Amino acid sequence: MAKRAALIVAGAFALAGCGSSKPAAPPPPPPPPKPFRIVFPEGFTRVEMALRVAKVAKIAQHERHEPVRLNERAYLLASKRGLVPCFGKQIQSNLEGFLFPATYDFLRQTPSRVLVQAQLIAFCRNWRRLNLAYAVSKHLTAYDVLEIASMVEEEAAVPGDRPKVAAVIYNRLRDRMPLQIDATLRYGLHIPPTQSITQSELASDNPYNTRKLYGLPPTPIGNPGFASLQAAAHPSRLGYLYYARIPNTDRQVFFESYTAYEQYLATHGYGPH
Repeated sequence: MAKRAALIVAGAFALAGCGSSKPAAPPPPPPPPKPFRIVFPEGFTRVEMALRVAKVAKIAQHERHEPVRLNERAYLLASKRGLVPCFGKQIQSNLEGFLFPATYDFLRQTPSRVLVQAQLIAFCRNWRRLNLAYAVSKHLTAYDVLEIASMVEEEAAVPGDRPKVAAVIYNRLRDRMPLQIDATLRYGLHIPPTQSITQSELASDNPYNTRKLYGLPPTPIGNPGFASLQAAAHPSRLGYLYYARIPNTDRQVFFESYTAYEQYLATHGYGPH
């Protein structure tokens, strides 16, 4: 009997010991999924961004062997129209110009509308850094500045040329001269940069034909980065009206007089700008 009691007491102590021990720690949560990355270069158009989305989504799907929600069609649809908070209005045509070019992370489940929203937020964050007082003094609207920035992005490959290209645009608008920027016609007629513009295209009544029509094009022709936005808001205070590419470089040379510009073109074998 005493032996049995001893066993009961020993068992009780054993149970008490189990009850007083700390519970096992739960297993650590699995690490969050590694995001994918998509890079939109400065100056990319909305269509080029959609093609980049399709390409990166295909790579992501191949790596994870699972479907990816981002796709070209959904991106084009999401960027067709929308509210841009820092402009305070609904953009009805499309969001060209507002899709800020930068690097964005996304997950397999990220929908295209979330990526577009991230681009709009990045655009507004950068747009609010600008001072538009000079542009307003020249009777230009915020949307005008965005359009100018998109042309600067296309025309200036060297940082120092950006405010000078913007000055040419400002001065030509002031003097009621056609802008004569071929990049706008290429955008309107979908002419690749490697393809020459024909005479019939130059004579086109396309609203983006700034060789023929006066004023700014109907919309931006791409999505500018901050440096081009800054140049469009703060152009050089110089009297430039013409520019031409310096041969074998990315730089432009600028002129105030047509005679000097024409002589430069003749000397370097260029056709009319």
